Amino acid sequence: MKIVVVGGGSTYTPELVDGFARLRDTLAVDELVLIDPDAERLRLVAGVSARILAKQGHPGRLVTGTDLDEHLDGAAAVLLQLRVGGQAARHTDETVPLMCGCVGQETTGAGGLAKALRTVPVVLDIADRIRERAPEAWIVDFTNPVGIVTRALLDAGHKAVGLCNVAKGFQHLFGEYFDVDPEQVQLDHVGLNHLTWERGVRINGVDVLPQIFAEHSEALAARVQIPVEVMRRHGVIPSYYLRFFYAHDAVVAEQSAQQSRAEQVAELERELLAMYADPGLDVKPPLLAKRGGAYYSEAAIALVAGLLGEGGGDDGDRGTVQVANVRNGDTLPFLSADAVIEVPCRVDATGVHPLPTAPVAPLQAGLIAHVAAYEELALQAALRGGAGRVEDALIAHPLIGQTEPAQKLAAELISVNRRYLPWAAS
Repeated sequence: MKIVVVGGGSTYTPELVDGFARLRDTLAVDELVLIDPDAERLRLVAGVSARILAKQGHPGRLVTGTDLDEHLDGAAAVLLQLRVGGQAARHTDETVPLMCGCVGQETTGAGGLAKALRTVPVVLDIADRIRERAPEAWIVDFTNPVGIVTRALLDAGHKAVGLCNVAKGFQHLFGEYFDVDPEQVQLDHVGLNHLTWERGVRINGVDVLPQIFAEHSEALAARVQIPVEVMRRHGVIPSYYLRFFYAHDAVVAEQSAQQSRAEQVAELERELLAMYADPGLDVKPPLLAKRGGAYYSEAAIALVAGLLGEGGGDDGDRGTVQVANVRNGDTLPFLSADAVIEVPCRVDATGVHPLPTAPVAPLQAGLIAHVAAYEELALQAALRGGAGRVEDALIAHPLIGQTEPAQKLAAELISVNRRYLPWAAS
C-alpha cells in the first residue's frame, strides 16, 4: 500500500510517521511518500522520519520528492497537510483582524477566510492531479480550514474526506479520566470543523458526561477555556475553538498584548528542525507536542484504514466509527444537504457515512447555521474572487458581522495576500 503526504516537510510529519510505525497492524503501509517544495526542509524531516521507522522495525519504504506528479501513481490515499504562505502568511491571518477589533485566528473569522482564499485553489489543483494519476485514491484533508477545503473538494467531485484531531484528543482525555483505552470512548460529537460540542461521552454503553462534570469540571474548563457554569448549564463540552465566540473580546485583548501564535510556532519549528538534523534522533521529540496536531496520526490512520478496508471494525465487521468532515445530507436538517459537517461516521470501503444524530439544541444549531452560511460564501470568494465576495463573507461571519470592519478587513486581507490571489494581481 502506498500513501502520499503532500506537505511532507511539515514539522508535524514525524508525529504522522511515528503513528504509521506504531500502528502498522492497523494500516500496513509498504511505501510512504513525503512531498514538499522545500527540499532542504524535506531532507531534515525525512531524515528523522526514516530513523523513526527503522528504530520501530517498520519494513516500509520512505520516499521523498518535490514533484507531486512523479509520485502519485499507485497511491491508495493522499494526505493533505499543506500551508500556503507558511507561518508568515499565518502571522497576517492572526494580526490583521486585530486592527479592527476582531479575533485573529488562522482557521476562523477573518484569518480563516484569508487562509481559505489562499488554500482552496491550490488544493483543487492538487486534487485534479491526483484524479488524473491516481483516480482510485482517497484524499484525506487535514489542511485548514478543513470544512471549507473539504466542501471545495466534494463540490468538484473528488473522492475526499476532511479530518481534524479535536475529537481524537477528547477520546484520549476521557480515556485518561476513566482509565480505559481511547477507542472505548464513543462521542456524541456534533457541529462544523472547529465549531463542535460533545453532547455525550459513552463508555461501555453508559453516558459518563454527568460524571465528567462532577469530577473533572475544573480541569476541563481550564483545558477548553470555557467557564464551568456555562458547560453545565448547556450540558455540553465545547471545543477550545468555541472560546473565540463565547469570549471574543477577552481573546482579542489577550491576542493584542502577546506574540502571535504564528511567531511562537515559527520559533518552535526552528528548534524542531535543528533537532531533526541530529543523526542520533530516532524518536519524535517531546517538543513536538507543543506544535499542535496531537493524535493526528491516530486519527489519520484509523480513517484511512477504514476507507481501505483494513483492520477489524468496532462491531466485528470491516467498518469503523470515526469523527470526520463529510456532506451533511439530511443529518442536520437545518443545514443544506451540501454543507460539510463534523460528526461520527461509519467508515468502510464504500465511503464515509454520517451516523444518525439527535436533534441539535437551538443554542448550538443557531451558531452552526450562521457559520455554515459564512462557509458557503467564503468558498465562493475563494473560487471566484472579488473584493465584494470577500466582504460579504466577512459580514456573514458572526465574529465580524458589521459592514465597516468587513470593508477594511477585505481590503487589507486582499492586499497582504495579493501574491497568492491571481484574481487580485492586477
